[in-house]
Amino acid sequence: MEKTKRGIGSFGIGRLRTADFKSGKDGAEAKSGGKSKWAEYAALATVPLVLVLGNSMLVPILPDMEKKMNISSFQASLVITLFSVTAGIFIPILGYLSDRYTRKKVILPSLAVYGAAGIVSALGAIWGSYATLIAGRSLQGLAAAGTSPIAMALIGDKYKNGEESEALGLIEASNGAGKVISPILGSLLALIVWYAPFFAFPVFCAASLVAVWTLISEPKADNRQKIGVKTYVSDIKDIFRQKGRWLLPCFFVGSLGLFILFGVLFHLSDILEKPPYNIDGIAKGGVLAIPLLGLVITAYTTGRVLKNNGKLMRRLMIIGLVLMAASLAAAIFSYKLIVLLIGLLTLSSIGTGMMLPCLNTLITGAVDRSHRGMITSLYSSLRFFGVAFGPPIFTWLAGLSVAALFGSVAALSLLGLGLVCWLIRPPAKTSG
Repeated sequence: MEKTKRGIGSFGIGRLRTADFKSGKDGAEAKSGGKSKWAEYAALATVPLVLVLGNSMLVPILPDMEKKMNISSFQASLVITLFSVTAGIFIPILGYLSDRYTRKKVILPSLAVYGAAGIVSALGAIWGSYATLIAGRSLQGLAAAGTSPIAMALIGDKYKNGEESEALGLIEASNGAGKVISPILGSLLALIVWYAPFFAFPVFCAASLVAVWTLISEPKADNRQKIGVKTYVSDIKDIFRQKGRWLLPCFFVGSLGLFILFGVLFHLSDILEKPPYNIDGIAKGGVLAIPLLGLVITAYTTGRVLKNNGKLMRRLMIIGLVLMAASLAAAIFSYKLIVLLIGLLTLSSIGTGMMLPCLNTLITGAVDRSHRGMITSLYSSLRFFGVAFGPPIFTWLAGLSVAALFGSVAALSLLGLGLVCWLIRPPAKTSG
């Protein structure tokens, strides 16, 4: 009976059902303290933007890093990989702390540490100390665990109905926009000095910290501080026991979307650098921005129109996965026609942009506030690993054949489609 009071009780096992979603009481007012809803949205959107910049902005300077610090390509790649792996490991821990205390008590210190660790990495680059640089990047990865995943949980706490999906769509669009601008921004900053991007992190983090601190009013804390660790772990197990049949497919499909997106971008980047195209630097960033722009526009639009319409969510997820599977399969036959290939990969990104805001809304809305931080963090952790493993697996598949590469990811998209059709069935209205 105690668990039912905390919001975990009899949600039912099996397919996703109306009772699996939070009531209107779990969300907070759309406006707080007279602040504009859109100002709050903008402040929240800075958090995933900073997270993306923390990794993607460094990609253009990796070749310079190898030369200036006299390190191998593998050592340079660890600057990116260690960040993602460390974040993926610590995300659940920071998710627990956000449930135990409050979201802002995790987000604000994380942004501060993120920025400070950027200075540590920059000093390592100036001194030529690879160990210092890597230590700073690992610390940044730890701090990153307390940013975007916790912001997603905060949105679930603050908003309900259409405002929740609207804010989550903007978060996903901000994430995509960061991927668009970060390689270009990193290349431009490197024109000053190759390690300049490291010094940019404190500036971006400070701006995000001030925005979240001053513009976001967190809903009043409930009884979550009173839940002991043992009870909390038991509650999380109960959530997966009761909802795992649809929640785990949501996790898988969301991770799959990021795995394919980053793998596609990495592979397209590799194609553009080689003959006969020989496109690099800012020009290459501009070409890679095309499929990402498709994702950004679609994710934002999806969040705006989604509201709490469960039937529309399922329809958009199905359409998105069909679009991904069809465009990736078609890429097998248009591989040497670069303009057509970019068009098909853009269609795949549009499909991803349809799918992700729906999944974000379902996952944040289906868990009570006292456990939302952990569930959204576990979801985000899987997304991080999808991002981390996409490029190496795409490289391996590309070494086999074009058919193996695009055939495999098209088949995975069809698997995701089957899981959505079979197991994920939102009610007509997903909240309130």
